Amino acid sequence: MPSSKPSAARSRGALRTPSFELIHHTLGNGLRVVLAPDRAAPVVGIAVLYDVGFRSEPEGRTGFAHLFEHLMFQGSANLEKLEHFRYVQASGGIFNGSTHLDYTNYFEVLPSNAFERGLFLEADRMRSPRITEENLANQISVVKEEIRVNVMNRPYGGFPWLVLPPLLYDTFPNAHNGYGGFEDLQNATVADASAFFDSYYAPANAVLSVAGDFDPDTALELIESHFGGIRRRKKPARPDFSEPPLTADRRDQVTDQLAPLPAVALGYRLTDPNGDLRQFLATVLLSEILSDGDASRLQRSLVQKQRLVTDISAYLGTFGDPLEERNPTRLNITAHYANAKSTDAVLAAVDGELDRLATRGTEPGEIDRVRTKLSATVFRELDQVLNRSLEFAKFELLFDRASLSLGLPVLLAEITDDDIRAAAARLVDSHRAVVELLPGGDK
Repeated sequence: MPSSKPSAARSRGALRTPSFELIHHTLGNGLRVVLAPDRAAPVVGIAVLYDVGFRSEPEGRTGFAHLFEHLMFQGSANLEKLEHFRYVQASGGIFNGSTHLDYTNYFEVLPSNAFERGLFLEADRMRSPRITEENLANQISVVKEEIRVNVMNRPYGGFPWLVLPPLLYDTFPNAHNGYGGFEDLQNATVADASAFFDSYYAPANAVLSVAGDFDPDTALELIESHFGGIRRRKKPARPDFSEPPLTADRRDQVTDQLAPLPAVALGYRLTDPNGDLRQFLATVLLSEILSDGDASRLQRSLVQKQRLVTDISAYLGTFGDPLEERNPTRLNITAHYANAKSTDAVLAAVDGELDRLATRGTEPGEIDRVRTKLSATVFRELDQVLNRSLEFAKFELLFDRASLSLGLPVLLAEITDDDIRAAAARLVDSHRAVVELLPGGDK
């Protein structure tokens, strides 16, 4: 097949990557700070990322990282419950937080005249959230209700992010239910929560990122004023979560009483993007070639021509952001279809497309199509001040390099047909986990 190298070279020449001044600073207590001033609009985005997620939960405490995220909104050293909400909203801002496999984030977007208020709010809960029996019991109930709504009473709830890891991985950190089991959540204590905070919410285990309309010198003074007095605590050692490659294919079935159609999820273990980023990005582009849009391989083959499935998708990571996890992470391929007996045909069709890519390479223009779309997504994400602050914090925390988010379009432009072929060949040669989802009582 023709190589896409000439097109890649054209893309590299035409690309103008985003440009933001990045200022790095570390406070005496170990808190890393990334500033990205931009006076284009009178708003600021503030993001604090802590280096703790589902993967760091101790055995017997599944769901604890997410539960603790809820506790961080229940009042802090100088604020009563709900005051954080009121201060942000009264300023015309928005806020939220979320828990991921390898980190937990908290963020606000505010008018720039409320910048110091946002810093105070984040510093106050980094100093001391209100961990009380009442708050813990209340938030355990909230999380349990969230699980009932999003997993237990929803078709395909938790598919595949809760059902694939236990088959794909062998160790508790990688395989367990990050949303949490009810028994584990109910057994959580104030002592557990306080110990979790002392260990993982240390300033040295976090990154503060600020993007938008501010003067850098003034910002550093304010950050020192609000965060500098928070007690320095030891940064927890990060365990090695890596697992050896699978030595055989694995297959299992689950039953979903609410699902109207069968589904299948394939999981392939991938290694740390920090190890070989070019190889990892080639797999990202490969997943897009397989399933992104009507022109993708699996959409054309399985949905349009064979009508074997109603939809199919391929993506990296737990929630679809390929660069939000360390080692190990995974490639997911999921499909829904009408006939449960079609599972093996779906697997064979996926194998066929991977084999064709490994042996024949890509079609003319195929890499450019997905590369252009991914680069556009990077540009769009960086255009918004909130996403910019979150992305800089994430890349600083996971890769020790906030600027990597700015360089992704150029790195994607360097991926060649040979890289895609090699990525497909690695998957062909790999063992995988396959979870079949059977609708109500068919198992």
